[in-house]
Amino acid sequence: MPLSLTVLGTASPYPQPGRPASGYLVRGGGAEVWVDAGFGTFAELQRHTDPTRLTAIWISHLHADHSADLLAAAYGFAYGGLTLPAPIPVYAPADCARRIAGYFGRPDTAFLNSVFDFRSLYDGHTVQHWNLTLTSRAVAHDTEAYGLRAECQGRVLAYSGDSGPCDALPALAASADLFLCEADIDAHRDGEPRVHLTPEDAGACAKGASRLLVTHVGPTLTPERATVRAAMAFGGPTDTAREGDTKIV
Repeated sequence: MPLSLTVLGTASPYPQPGRPASGYLVRGGGAEVWVDAGFGTFAELQRHTDPTRLTAIWISHLHADHSADLLAAAYGFAYGGLTLPAPIPVYAPADCARRIAGYFGRPDTAFLNSVFDFRSLYDGHTVQHWNLTLTSRAVAHDTEAYGLRAECQGRVLAYSGDSGPCDALPALAASADLFLCEADIDAHRDGEPRVHLTPEDAGACAKGASRLLVTHVGPTLTPERATVRAAMAFGGPTDTAREGDTKIV
C-alpha cells in the first residue's frame, strides 16, 4: 500500500456546508490512521474506509476543531454496531481521555477502554504500525500541540497540526515528499502570541519539502488565495487541500 493522504476536512475553526473541520486519513504499509478528528470528519471517514479497519487515531491537539469527532466515533464503536476487533490506539495529548469522558458526564475514563486505548504523545514520540512510522514533534500553539511525520517505504508525509512559526516546522518538512500545512490567518497582530501561520509562514516553513498542501484556512481568507500566497513564499509545487481528495505521497 503506497503512502497516501485523503482529506476529510479542512475548515477552521468550525465546520461549514460541505467542509468539515480538520481531519485526514493516512494510509500506507498496511496501516490506516485517522489524523485529527474535527467536527464532521467521522462521517467523511466512512466514505473512504470502514472505521473498524483503523489501525490507529492520531490527534495533534485537543481543540474541538481537531478532536471533537472522537465523541462520534465513541458512540459508533460503543453503541452503534461498529464492532472493533480490539480497542483502537489513540495517540493524543495526555488529557484526551478525560475530555471525552466529560462529554458523557463521567468522572472516570475506564468505560472508554473497550473502544479506545489512549497513549500520550510527547516530543519525539515514535511508533510503528505495520510499515508506517509516525513521529510527533511539539509545535508552538496555545495548548499542548504536535506536528507529525509519517514515513513509509522511503516516502515522507509531514503535517504541521496547528502552530505558530517555530523551529519544529521546518524540521518536520525537511526532505518530506509532501508537507500538509495550515495557513489559518491573514496576518499576525502586534502583541498577540503567534499560534497560527499566515500563508507566507506556511510557504517559508515548507522550503525543505518537495510539495506543499495548504489546509485549515480560517474565515479571514479563502483557501484559493491562501494557496497563491503560500506558493509565492514556497517557490515550489503548491496545492489546496480539498475534501475528498486523495494525494499519493
